[in-house]
Amino acid sequence: MVKNEHITMLHGAGGTVMHDLVKNYIVKYFGDASNIDVPLKALDDAAVIGDIVLKSDSHAVKPVFFPGGDIGRLAVSGTVNDIAVLGAEPYALTCGFVLEEGLAIADFEKILASMQQTCKEAGVSIITGDTKVVERGSLGGCVVNVSGVGRRTAALEKNLQVVRQFRNDFKERWILDSNLKAGDKILVSGTIGDHGLAVLSAQEGLSFGSEIISDVKPLNHLVQRLLGEAGGIVAMKDPTRGGVADALNEFSEKSKVGILVYENKIPVREDVRAACEMLGLDPLEVGNEGKLLIGVVKEKAEEVLELLRTTEEGREAEIIGEATAEFSGVAMQTVVGGKRIIARPVGDPVPRIC
Repeated sequence: MVKNEHITMLHGAGGTVMHDLVKNYIVKYFGDASNIDVPLKALDDAAVIGDIVLKSDSHAVKPVFFPGGDIGRLAVSGTVNDIAVLGAEPYALTCGFVLEEGLAIADFEKILASMQQTCKEAGVSIITGDTKVVERGSLGGCVVNVSGVGRRTAALEKNLQVVRQFRNDFKERWILDSNLKAGDKILVSGTIGDHGLAVLSAQEGLSFGSEIISDVKPLNHLVQRLLGEAGGIVAMKDPTRGGVADALNEFSEKSKVGILVYENKIPVREDVRAACEMLGLDPLEVGNEGKLLIGVVKEKAEEVLELLRTTEEGREAEIIGEATAEFSGVAMQTVVGGKRIIARPVGDPVPRIC
């Protein structure tokens, strides 16, 4: 990246351009913090200091209301889920509002009520924050930042004990992107691409024959149940910007393993699939806000899958692939019998989905 480039929308879209920006610039200045167990330079979904997980996330979704959710529900869920996928239980949040002049007070109150309801679902509280106002026409409504803290749980400890039954050399204290080994299975908790297509339909006034609803929701209770009742989980992400394709490539790059997924196992709603075909999009690259991508030791994969399918969030869960030492990167076994590379996308094809 050269010095005279300017920021573009791709720099926030969750793919290679955004990752390069973070690695080449942000990590350059802030990545060397000492005494941090999981630091910024690890580029996991959150950071760890001792037994505390810390996360900050900003949301600029446009429009602020979309089928199945709004910017408030999205902001709370996003931070809660990024804390949860490390194995921690979130318990306190902060909130910063940047409001555009002209935003209707009634709309602002709808966003606040939605945030309150989402906090109740997650079992967390917003306890401090800040508010700023900028000129009309600057934002498309508002931008919301939610930061949060989480802590270790008995469920996480139980999960790690289960992992060590099958992996004597496993030393990690958290669920990290770098924990996968060859043979581990990869699961997804449900259909992919729902959120990105729901936001796109609101942005462009598109109709796909049936209303596609965002999957946005907090997943921390589901995560704790999986950890405590099944166990064996070593890696976990919520595949937001850049979708499942980006998340799989993060797993592969950080764990230094190949990943093979099976096209016929990846759950996609028929209306989402049809919409993607019509628009020339790949569902694997479209963002989600209520799904988990999970790496599990192979001996526990079926148990985790069965437990997922007993929950509302995981009814359509599938084992979609496994980690392998046979190649590097991510590949997909197609339904016609060949394999194709699943590269990290340049960015999420739908702008401002979160």
